[in-house]
Formats: sequence, structure tokens, C-alpha cells
Amino acid sequence: MDYHAAADFLSDLRRFALDPGTGSTRELLAHLGDPHEDVAFVQVAGSNGKGSTARMTESILREAGYRVGLYTSPHFDDLRERIRVDGRKITESAVIEFVEEVRPFLVDRAVEGDPLTSFETLTAMSLWYFGRSDVDVAVLEVGMGGRLDATSVVDPVAAAVTAVSLEHTDILGDTLDEIAAEKVTVAPDDAPLVTGATDESLRAVRRHAPDALSVGFADESPDVTVRYDGLVNHTEAGIAVEGDDWGVETRVPMAGAYQARNAGVASVLARQVGDDHVTEPALARGLRNAHWPGRFEVVEYDPLVVLDGAHNPGACEALATTLGEYDYGDLHLVFGAMHDKDHRSMAAALPPAASVRTCAPAHERASDPAVLAAAFEAAGDADVVETATSVAAALDDARNAAGPEDCVLVVGSLFAVAEARRTWSRLAIGRRIDDADDARAVLDHAHAADADVVGESVHRLVTTRLDRREARALDRAAGQVGATAVTADYRTGRELRDAVIAGTDADLQALLAALDGRGLGNVADTLRRQIGDGDAPDGDGDAPDGDTHAYPWTESPAVMSILNVTPDSFHDGGDFFDESAAVERAEAMVEAGADVIDVGGESTRPGADPVPPAEEIERVRPVIEALADLDVLVSIDTRKAEVGRAALEAGADILNDVTGLADPEMRFLAAEFDVPVVVMHSIDAPVVPGKTVTYDDVVSDVIDELAERVALAERAGLSRDNVIVDPGLGFGKDAVENFELLDRLDEFRALGCPILVGHSHKSMYAHVGQEAGERLPATIAATALAVDRGADIVRVHDVPENVAAVRTAVATGDAAGVPDEWRA
Repeated sequence: MDYHAAADFLSDLRRFALDPGTGSTRELLAHLGDPHEDVAFVQVAGSNGKGSTARMTESILREAGYRVGLYTSPHFDDLRERIRVDGRKITESAVIEFVEEVRPFLVDRAVEGDPLTSFETLTAMSLWYFGRSDVDVAVLEVGMGGRLDATSVVDPVAAAVTAVSLEHTDILGDTLDEIAAEKVTVAPDDAPLVTGATDESLRAVRRHAPDALSVGFADESPDVTVRYDGLVNHTEAGIAVEGDDWGVETRVPMAGAYQARNAGVASVLARQVGDDHVTEPALARGLRNAHWPGRFEVVEYDPLVVLDGAHNPGACEALATTLGEYDYGDLHLVFGAMHDKDHRSMAAALPPAASVRTCAPAHERASDPAVLAAAFEAAGDADVVETATSVAAALDDARNAAGPEDCVLVVGSLFAVAEARRTWSRLAIGRRIDDADDARAVLDHAHAADADVVGESVHRLVTTRLDRREARALDRAAGQVGATAVTADYRTGRELRDAVIAGTDADLQALLAALDGRGLGNVADTLRRQIGDGDAPDGDGDAPDGDTHAYPWTESPAVMSILNVTPDSFHDGGDFFDESAAVERAEAMVEAGADVIDVGGESTRPGADPVPPAEEIERVRPVIEALADLDVLVSIDTRKAEVGRAALEAGADILNDVTGLADPEMRFLAAEFDVPVVVMHSIDAPVVPGKTVTYDDVVSDVIDELAERVALAERAGLSRDNVIVDPGLGFGKDAVENFELLDRLDEFRALGCPILVGHSHKSMYAHVGQEAGERLPATIAATALAVDRGADIVRVHDVPENVAAVRTAVATGDAAGVPDEWRA
């Protein structure tokens, strides 16, 4: 069984239970041996805000040092998004293993006339995965209600009801009191239920949970008070939470007063789980790092483009208030909703718009765009109301109609938001192929049928991810122009599939034109970033978008030389701890041809002890100031924004963050100073000795995880050419995976960013017989290979030897393109 077959099996299960309740989920878990029994759980129920609150709670607990699972719904592109451990999606291999184990049980139940639903089974899979992953605590977003929900098989240590409104009245009841009675059953035995409900909803909650702890604004006389300070920048808002003897002021990455309330609920939940560990810094940083796609997500600025999954009148009303904090001209709505929603009330709750484009996401419950258009015409607030053939088409039309000072808002359903978001999140990855066998291997990895369709004439091969509707249109367009396009079989249409596109340069250029003509301009734009104008060499795409800065790597591969002013770094710890020795070393590096000096004041070797920010600053600042007279760029290697700021003020030119922007201030710091920032993929920094990480495909997984970090940097105000990506050799990867990353480095071009490789004297070379202290030859060889495969920057200790390797690799690829200053 491959992954797509397993995912289809889960998606094809019944949507609604014949007899709602927890019994079926309990029986499935018993069949699995009750793998969840040693995990502590938090349940988050509610009509609105439960997903954001669950994410905030998870983020706080991770900052407090817990290993945390998170279960949410729905997913955007891939059902694996619903189940995460420490932020990483459940692996494809785990999904396959689970389905193979439970399928006979589920088939037997279906034959007996008592089938499990998809949600029940996915809930069981999440609990199974959390148990086998040894998480300390898992946060579960309740699907519907509480008493009858599959997540209520657990006995939570903390739980919340974020809000109560009239929803699912056919199942939960048709009054607030009846619905509250269903939801409050998630209350734990040993802690009070937490709620953000207000007014009559709060009274309904307390009729059934008298000890419920309320979270709200000061004028509501709550038990825990929150304050909303409004926008701090385009993507963050200031909030404060205050309890009896604790409090925190911070920012959250989602605007809106209701997010302050969600933050308060999350803070109380996290403190109930681990009061001793959930400190004010953990609360502040956890809330600020709680990024949640599609929840008032600002993805573009000129015009302002906002994605928000508001899916009922109350959520639309809150969204309208939040949007009022922004300064924009005309509003252009893209609206797609499910057929069981109150469309007229939603339309009335949204702000008046210059234009509305209604559409239907690819979901069986999606409402007809004509029905949605009628709701907006009845509201009478829009100058133009049109229907569109797809979410992507509606978004394209709205962006084209909007001026640079206007706002485009995609709203109505998370399914519509998910499709719109692909305009920015979808990647096209160029694959290096030497022969038809290489091309067939890529097809096999994508689970594509007809892997033998690729002929000997293939010059280029690109992969991307498409839904069923897009794949069908791509197949027709490819057949029209003579290119090859192959995807895995689609059964449900709810998940994206890998599409493999192959052909000559001419074939692919013709395919782009055909896609534009079929209304798939957004797919064509994604492919165009990789395919270019037809003149790029195999595996390369266009140059990164945005203004090109005058940095050495924009002209030819650059050498970043490592200058550790630490006593304990793995290769040269203590050698240059003295300031004068460090400066002398830097001068020698510049003389040998270094383009960048990377100054580090804290080791990230396995088992290294953290260094307090003040001590780290004391180590690096005098060295950076002393390097000011050298004709070289200076980088600061740090994971702390406080240290980064001190270094930039002392004269540093680049931020190098081995944690991939784990410090939420780092990306804003880079934008403030308009400097490049290196965003590295890492699981832990410092490296945790002996910790193993499972990847389905290390290259694809690392690219996928880096893509979201790059998006965060962009939304902080950085241009993409100022974001340098580093695959993080040695940080959460074994030796074989490190070599795989090095070999397929050119695939990282899909991110549209300069690429840095840090491989110098790594333990990975023990895999080829090179022991510690003997790894210079292997490092030099890897430098040449990295440049050959597209590295823009190599980060090394030994400058003369690696400069020679870089120049040799460049000359081998293009002898005429060697810069004049390299020539004797």
C-alpha cells in the first residue's frame, strides 16, 4: 500500500456516524492496545476559535520544554497536517502502517453494519501516533460538541470551551443552553473548565459547569483578564493576559480582539498542564510563535491580501472588526462557503465591498457560487457581484481588479482559503535527471501511475502538487502540446497529489502557454518560476524574486568562513577565543579569499551548554567592531535576536540563525536593518545527542518545512532574495540523509532563495571513512559538489582550500564565466 491509497482509505470512510458517541473510537483504540494511555491530553471545544486556541496552547507548552502533539481539523492540502508532533506532520510511513493495521478491523465493522467515520478513525490515528511518539502532552481540537465527539475518549487534564453559538443544531440542540450542555462535558476532573464565552453563552456554560473559569476583557468582569492593544505591524497584534498572581504582555501573529481572548484561554490551559514550567517567557514566546495558516493571515501587501477561514456569521462579524484596523481603499471579496451555512447573515456581517466574487472550493459540501452571489445581491452592499469557475480564478480576478492601496479578502470557508493559499505556498521543484531511469525513479517516488511514459527525449523534469481538478486540466494541456504530465490516481479529490511534468524546454514552454489559456494561470506561474524562459540549465529556475542586493553570492558562489569565538566549538573551540587571535584569524581568511566572516559566540555542537545572551554579546561584539576595517562582510551566527541586534549595531551585515527563526523577533530584526538572514532547517539547536528523526524523503520534507519559515520571513517585510536557506546538514539528519541533501541540493531552488551549505568537518564524513581531525579532504570535495549542485554560499573553516574548490567548480561549469578578480 502506498501513502495515497492509505490516505484515500481514511478519507473514503463515512462522514457521519450512525450512532454518534465515543464507543466506536474506544473499540478501535482497544484493538490497537490503547496506545494513548500514558499521554496527558488537553481538549479545546467551541463554536469559534478552537483551532487557534489549540495551536496557541501547543506552542506555549513546546516553549516550556514539553514534547507536544497537536490534532486539528480540517487540513489544507494533506491530511497529515492534522496530526503533528513538535510541529512536524505525521509521516507518510506512519499513516501507511496505521491503515494496514486497522483496515481489517474497520472492514469487519462495516460488514457488520456499524462502520466508523473518517473523523473517528483519524482521531484514533492521532492518539496512536502520539503514544508511539512519546509525547508528554497532546492538544486535541474537538470536532463537534463534546459529549459525542471522538476526542472525548480521553480524560483531559485541562479543557476549554472557547465560545458557544447556534451550530449543528440538528445534532447538538437548538438552544444555547442545549449546545453548552454538550460542549462542557469536556471539563476535566481535577481542574476548572476554561471558557471564553460571554453574556448569555457564558451563563449557559456556567449552568452546566458552575466552576468554569472565564477569560475576557475587563468590562466583562472575568476571572482572567485580557487586553487587546491593536496592530503592532502588518502581521502582529499586541495583547496582555493577567491572572491573580501572573501575567504576560506579548504579541500574537493573528490580528483581532478575539485572538486576545483565545490567547488568554490558551495561557490558562497551558498553566493548568505545567504551572511550574510555563513561565512568563514561555507564555510570551509561545504565543508569539503560534502561527496558524488561514486565520487572518496577511500574505501580500500591494494590494493587501488577507486569508481568513471565518465560516459563520459571528466569525464574519469579528473579522469585519479586525479588518477595520487596517488602512485600505476598496475591498474586493472572494467568498466560498459550505451549503449548510447562513450565507445571508455572513454576507451582511462582512464589510461593504467594491466587488464580490463567489466560488466553490473542491469539496462535496461547497455551495453553488450562484447561490452565494444571490446572498450578496440581497445584502446590496457590493457594486459588483460575479461568480467564478474556481477559487483560484476568483482570486486572480480580485487581485487584478484591486489597486495597490486596496484589500483582497478571501473568506467563507477554510476549504476556500486553502485553495487560495496555494498561490503563495505551492512549489515547483526541478529534478536533476541524467537519463530516463532517473525520470522513472521520480515518477515512482510520486506514486504516479504509468511510470514508463517518460521517453528518452526528456530534457527537463519538474514536480509540483495539484488537486484533482488541476491535474485533469494539466493532463489535457500536456496532451495538447506534447509534454508529459503524470499524477497518482485521484479518488477523493481532497488531497493534493504530486504531479510529474517532463519534456524538452520547448514542450514545457508550450505547456505554460496552454495552462494560461485553460484558466490555470496560478499553476502556470508556479511552474514558470522553476522552468523559467527556456534558457535556464537543467535543474535551475529564475533568479530569486525581488530587488537584487549587491552581495558576493549574486555574482558567483561565495565562501563564508567560520570564526568561532567560543571555548567549546567542535572543530576549533578555544583557538580564537581571544579577541586579538580572532582578528588575526579573520585577516588571514580575507587574504585567502573569504567573502564573509561568520562570527559565532555559542556552540551548537551536540550537548553544548546554552550561553546567556549577555555573555554571548560580550564575546562577539568586540570582534565584530574590530573587523570593521576589513573589506569583507560580517555575519553573526546566533539564535537570539538580542544578540543579533547587538551584532548589527556593532557593524555586522548578515544574520545566521541555525534555528530557522525560532526566536520570533529575528525575522523582524532582519527586516528592520534590511539585511540578509540565513534560515537553517534544524530539529534542535544545540543538537541533542542520540535523537532520531524520521523523514519520508529528507529532501522533500526539509524543503516543505523551510517553505513555511521563508514565508514568515517574507511576511515580516523581507524580500526573498534576502532570505538564505540552509538545509542544516547534521542538525536532525543522519549521515546518509546529509549526503542525500548534498546530492539533491539543486532542488532547494524551488524556494527562490540563495542556498547556503554548512558541511565543514561534519561527522557525516565518518560515513566515508574520514575520522575527526582528518576531514579536510572530504570537506573540500563536498564544497566542489555543493557548488556544482547550486550552492550560492559554502560555510567552511579552511578558507584557502575551499576557495580553490569553489573556483574550480565554477570554472568546470563555465570557464568563461570566471570573474576577472579570480584570474592570476
